Amino acid sequence: DQQMSDIVITRRPTNPFFVLLTASIGCAMTVLDTNVVAIILPTIARDFQASFADIEWVISTYVLCFASLLLPAGAIADRFGRRRIFLIGILSFAISSLMCGLATSAMALYLARALQGVSAAFLLAPALAIIGHTFHVETERNRAWAIWGAIMGLTMVLAPIIGGVIAYALEWRWAFHINAPICSLLAVAALLLVDESSDVAARRLDPVGIFSFTAAMFGLTWGLINGQANGWASTSALVGFIGGTLALGIFIVAERSQQRPMLDLQLFSNPRFVGAVWAMFAYAAAAQVMASMLPLFLQNGLGYSALEAGFAMLPFALTMLLFPQVGRVLGSRLSSRAILAIGLVLVGIGNATTAWGAHLGVWLTVMVGMLILGSGGGLLNGETQKVIMSVVPRERAGMASGISTTSRFSGILLGFALLSGVLATAVRSRLVDPNCDTSCASTSSFADAVIAGDLPRAVADLTGPAQELAIERAHEAFSFGYSGALITAAVFSIFSSLFVFRLMRAQ
Repeated sequence: DQQMSDIVITRRPTNPFFVLLTASIGCAMTVLDTNVVAIILPTIARDFQASFADIEWVISTYVLCFASLLLPAGAIADRFGRRRIFLIGILSFAISSLMCGLATSAMALYLARALQGVSAAFLLAPALAIIGHTFHVETERNRAWAIWGAIMGLTMVLAPIIGGVIAYALEWRWAFHINAPICSLLAVAALLLVDESSDVAARRLDPVGIFSFTAAMFGLTWGLINGQANGWASTSALVGFIGGTLALGIFIVAERSQQRPMLDLQLFSNPRFVGAVWAMFAYAAAAQVMASMLPLFLQNGLGYSALEAGFAMLPFALTMLLFPQVGRVLGSRLSSRAILAIGLVLVGIGNATTAWGAHLGVWLTVMVGMLILGSGGGLLNGETQKVIMSVVPRERAGMASGISTTSRFSGILLGFALLSGVLATAVRSRLVDPNCDTSCASTSSFADAVIAGDLPRAVADLTGPAQELAIERAHEAFSFGYSGALITAAVFSIFSSLFVFRLMRAQ
């Protein structure tokens, strides 16, 4: 039992609420950063004249490093001290945020984002462990996690607005610079309020597992991003897909051959556990990923400013915040299996409705779709973690929680890369005529700029009615591509609902 193996160094009595608040704000920063950056991506594209692949890497490098290192970060925090690792994560997050804000090119930015993703893993994992260690009684622990969930939900609501205000009133670099003073206050709070604790029975690190899992995620992401940029049968895309698949095979072999692996694959022999983990992955890949995808459409498809896009995200964000409470009410009447299936069906309907609105260019239909999508996502957000934890033995709760969080961010990573690839391919098919001669090179450049969200560059050589027509065509093409991405997400959601419903039936 982990509680029996914990070593605690107590310095002074501390109100557990302030410990919870400190750890929750640390967790919230990792989500806030992702969603704020999603709003300012088109602004970054215009500033750096970046390609769409560069823009994808700004999101993907962060989530890649975040998802890959969550499990090892938790093990390191347990072994070397949760408060110590939490403070290291805070310091590293502040430094990497400053590096992002000072970046002079798209490549410099997404390399700094990689370091920020590493920092986020070493911020989130010990923060979750600190909360789990602080609250032992079940009723207190449930209340603590409810408060944590409310803070995370409120962060999702506020993040797009904060991003829009920063883009409107300041410049995009302040979306990163603002993290430094927040981290300073958070570090002071951690030093004053959080006791050090560690686990003498913490599992050993698994270098082969860490490297092979990271390589698998990187390879698949590389293939998806380069596939849309260079062609799905291009050498760069195939190298990514093949390398990622091989690395995944090495990871499975490595985990199966160890007595205490980073990821115990035996847990996946339980169909209910597989169903719950797949529901989390599908929720992240088809619903939570829209926190990054929707701002691109609102700005590049509907022509909204960053500030307008931030406020236009409210239907999605508010329902994501409120519907976990609806899920708790439904939990007294319906099984978890039914709630997961209903949530995924709603996500599918929401994506399809939003796709129809994007195709028509009608904001009311888009808003209705966002409301349905957020409702399904909210149900899943509240239920998936609970179901995953309920179908594993209590002594495996730590690893199950790590698997849950990793599957969530892996879903965001691969979902964003895949849906972005569908979007880019569809936009190019709309704007580039393959039968044109070499004079169509400008059309190809126009398409690339449209996909990246850099309309000023796309229409720089045009004036008057020709420019207005080109802008209208760009918005229409981006909306068409976004509709294709949403239809893909809708089909995946409906398929996943049937898959989960079947698996969760097994005993």
